[in-house]
Parts: sequence; structure tokens; C-alpha cells
Amino acid sequence: MEYLVRRTTKVPELQGKWSGAVWKRAETLTVANFRAESSDHRPKVQARLLYDAQNVYGLYRVEDRYIRAVADSFQGMVCRDSCVEFFFRPGNAKGYFNFEFNCGGTFLVFYVIDHTRTADGFKDYVKLTDDDGRQVRMFHSMPTIVEPEIAEKKTWSLEFAIPLAMLARYTGPLADPAGQVWNANLYKCGDQTSHPHWASWNPVDELNFHLPRCFGQIRFE
Repeated sequence: MEYLVRRTTKVPELQGKWSGAVWKRAETLTVANFRAESSDHRPKVQARLLYDAQNVYGLYRVEDRYIRAVADSFQGMVCRDSCVEFFFRPGNAKGYFNFEFNCGGTFLVFYVIDHTRTADGFKDYVKLTDDDGRQVRMFHSMPTIVEPEIAEKKTWSLEFAIPLAMLARYTGPLADPAGQVWNANLYKCGDQTSHPHWASWNPVDELNFHLPRCFGQIRFE
């Protein structure tokens, strides 16, 4: 699959405005390829991406149930909560970033060079620092902690701005992405909710989101 990331001349306000003037210009993708291992819960997940010379921006809109968020510290196990994820390899970088956000705005991100699984994570990877984490700006419509789980239908949103300069600490210099093609995938999961599920934008051929071979392409306008 391929997605066109449109350039924006206005910086998103980070208020979760799906129908706002800035985000209406973005293309919409759906995260709808559910793994067979999932429960019968099928949240409707849409996402939009934009960029400028300084940042990549994203906005998720999730029509969900069985919503839970208990991880509340940077680099916590947010994938166990109601979680959306954005994995991408910038240009010709050796590795990829795995941004994983729970609905309460807590997130995890590594720079993964060799995704071979080991007892403590991956064969070759780096955890981004607290300082890196503070540079990622975000909006989340849900409170930081959602416990007990919300079983009723509810729509939530999560929006982010990822600085290219911060990514470049790991990849080396990153030029303005205009005209570039990056490999990427977007996900939704909830490993330890009452109705676990695993969905992706581009299909994955096993229950594992760390599969660069299954990434699609995002093309920068």
C-alpha cells in the first residue's frame, strides 16, 4: 500500500481537530487488517499524516470499546493498553522507529536496527532518551489513566508532532522529506484489554508488528 503525506503550511494546533481546516487537507487511511488471533472487537481506526520541513504530524481517530490505559511512564508497555502505533524507516536509514501511543498519551519509542527478537528485546536497538521523548508534542482526548476499562462505545483521538531533528540523532542528517518515500506501517492493538486485537494498515503475515518486510510506503508530497 502507498499513502500520500501532504505538506502543510500551517502547523497543526494539536487539539485533535479531525475536521479542522489543517487536517481536512490530509489523505485518510484506515487501519483495518485484523489478525485472525484477534477477538471479535473490530474498532474503526482512521489516521492522517502531514509534514513540513521540521516535523511529521499524525492524527488518529478511533471508534472503540473496551478502552483501557494503565501504562503512565515514558517507555512503558503501552501496547498492552488501547494503543495506536506508527512505525517508519526514514529514507535510507539503517533502522526504523516504533512510536507506540496508548490512548492516554503515554508512549514508547525505540530505534530498531535489527528486529531479530531476543530475551531483552531486539538484536540491535536503542531506546530513545527522556529528552527525546519530551520533544514529541502530543494531544490525547482520553485521560492518562483509564481504569477500569470503558466497555461502552467511545471515539477517541491522539495527535502528535515528531521533530525530524530529533530523529536525525539516530539516523544521521535528515533533509526536508519533500519527494521522499519512506517505508512505514500503522497499527492498533490492545494486548491486555478484555477484547485483545491486532490491526494494521498494511497486512502483516504473522502476529508481529516488527516486520519491516510488511511495511507499506508513505510518499511525501
